[in-house]
Amino acid sequence: MTSNETSALRPVTQAAPRATPAAETADELDLIFIEGLVAETVIGIDPEELHARQPVRLDLTIGVPRVLACSTDRIGDTIHYGEVRTAVLELFATHKLQLLESVAETIAQIVLQDFGARWVRVALAKPNKFPDLAAVGVVIERRRTGVPARLVALPAADMPSLLGSGLVPPVA
Repeated sequence: MTSNETSALRPVTQAAPRATPAAETADELDLIFIEGLVAETVIGIDPEELHARQPVRLDLTIGVPRVLACSTDRIGDTIHYGEVRTAVLELFATHKLQLLESVAETIAQIVLQDFGARWVRVALAKPNKFPDLAAVGVVIERRRTGVPARLVALPAADMPSLLGSGLVPPVA
């Protein structure tokens, strides 16, 4: 076996959230996380999975540019993880998807679009799917595109500073 084949056989262990996403270089992110959320949902492709609820475990890491709440101490200036939890539980209760990958992608898009995150990592697992495994699952990372990171959490009071920066087109 080659070293690549050997490494592919090693068990994947769940690591603590990384300091920054691997692809993030210029922007520093603060990470908000939900770890070990266990809920029940109908998910799977096997006939016995299509009608019975089963447990899933979610670990979610949400990256945002320096959270304004660090300075203001106001929940409105950050992503409210309680509201994210509620949205995820609602998804688990109502979705009609079969694959963990599809549910993970939906969660990622909710966090990016509805909650304004810059980056998200979703780890979604079925614990004890097989008697000889602790869990099977998927981990995905997604990034919001098209928005400069420094503008995602920019306070309205800082908008006038953009006028000469080239971010606001001049009036013709």
